[in-house]
Amino acid sequence: MRFSLALPREALSIPVIRRVVGDALRGLGVSDDCVDDVLVATSEACTNVVLHARATGEYEVTGHVDDGVCMLKIKDSGRGPRPAPQDRGVLSESGRGLKIMRALVDDLDIDSSPDRGTVVHLRKRLTWRDGALIGRLDARLMPNAG
Repeated sequence: MRFSLALPREALSIPVIRRVVGDALRGLGVSDDCVDDVLVATSEACTNVVLHARATGEYEVTGHVDDGVCMLKIKDSGRGPRPAPQDRGVLSESGRGLKIMRALVDDLDIDSSPDRGTVVHLRKRLTWRDGALIGRLDARLMPNAG
């Protein structure tokens, strides 16, 4: 499974991403807990784009599932993460997105430069619901499954 979406840099785009990613993963038979982890991490990355990217226009979310791993890429044309302030405090509602993403996915990588923008890579090994179709497919059939 592969998908690519170009979205306006506005808050209303985040539920769209959640719906597309969530429906796709559920359709493949990914466990609910795993889907929830991916959706929260993706929402955090997209929220960072909407709130903090210094460029206008669109951002892009691409994703694919291969060999039991979900890989998502969130790309904008902003200048990347700003240095974190010293201490926002435990009760601060801002500044925890990267920690949340790191806690929910297996790998988080951020590639940023002023001339290319920022790309957030999220990677999560998937767990499957009992009886999931993809879990029953023979390994040699997987390349033909989509």
